[in-house]
Amino acid sequence: MKYSNPKILAFINASLVVVVFILCFSLFKLVIGISLELAMLITALAILGFSYFFFYYSLQRFILDRIRLIYKTIRHLKVPENAKKKIALKSDIEEVNQDVTEWAKERSKEIEDLKTQELYRREFLGNVSHELKTPIFNLQGYVLTLLDGGLEDPTINREYLKRTNKSINRLIAIVEDLEAIAHLESGELKVNFQKFDVVSLSREVLEFLEIKAKKKKMFITLDNGSDKPIPVSADREKIRQVFINLVDNSIKYCGVEGGKTRIRFFDMDEHVLVEVTDNGVGISEQELSRVFERFYRTDKARSRDQGGSGLGLAIVKHIIEAHKQTINVRSTLGVGTTFGFTLEKAR
Repeated sequence: MKYSNPKILAFINASLVVVVFILCFSLFKLVIGISLELAMLITALAILGFSYFFFYYSLQRFILDRIRLIYKTIRHLKVPENAKKKIALKSDIEEVNQDVTEWAKERSKEIEDLKTQELYRREFLGNVSHELKTPIFNLQGYVLTLLDGGLEDPTINREYLKRTNKSINRLIAIVEDLEAIAHLESGELKVNFQKFDVVSLSREVLEFLEIKAKKKKMFITLDNGSDKPIPVSADREKIRQVFINLVDNSIKYCGVEGGKTRIRFFDMDEHVLVEVTDNGVGISEQELSRVFERFYRTDKARSRDQGGSGLGLAIVKHIIEAHKQTINVRSTLGVGTTFGFTLEKAR
């Protein structure tokens, strides 16, 4: 029997008590013929026992139905038969209130996460549109200028073709980085673990970027004491990309003439901590938490002038996390920035 209304439940209980009283009193007094006092006593005991068990059963069913309805609502699941007893035991209002409060907090957090994801999605789409639109419009302007007679003008034709090539290369870089991000986030990009010397790899990267650093009048060096090899277990090509992205990022956005970028290594028992440090303009505390977001730039106008896709740090973060390692950043305005990540030592 299901009781949908507490008033109906109370009326049924009261009615049954009256009926039981009349039946018991009639049985003991009129049929059996015992004294009035004894009949009253036996009837009272009978009603006490009946009322206790009937009230207990009806109230338990009433509360259980309500609690089952609550749990169906907050869990989005049908309550299995073998869980009914557990729910019945968990009929304490305080416990139910605690469960409902926890559920409300979880839902509230989910809603906040969805709002944050929606905000990031809108920002991402806007950033992708802007990043693609800039080189495309540049290409359009260069091509139209050449078609309108610039192609025959030796003073501008070669220069405009160089600019066109630069814009094409930027488009290619954006598309390639977007593809890399998609592979990393989907888990399709496999990590090929192998043993290699991370110090030797960092030297290769510094030699590769040395000319670019000199053009910016910057110095890129390894920390003193980095002569000994440090064998690690990781994907060599992907870690090479991490080094290139971090050092290249430092060269582009250091913002200080004669700036220095230094790679350092720290022993952490089973891991090695790698830090890429510069003495540039630094990043504000408000922007530090967002530097690994796709297309996020601390100085949008200056950053786009430096080229690149705006996805370098996002790719770095995904690669390190694919190795099940950690990466962090600390920075002070006017002092510089340090990116640090861990790698597992080779056994």
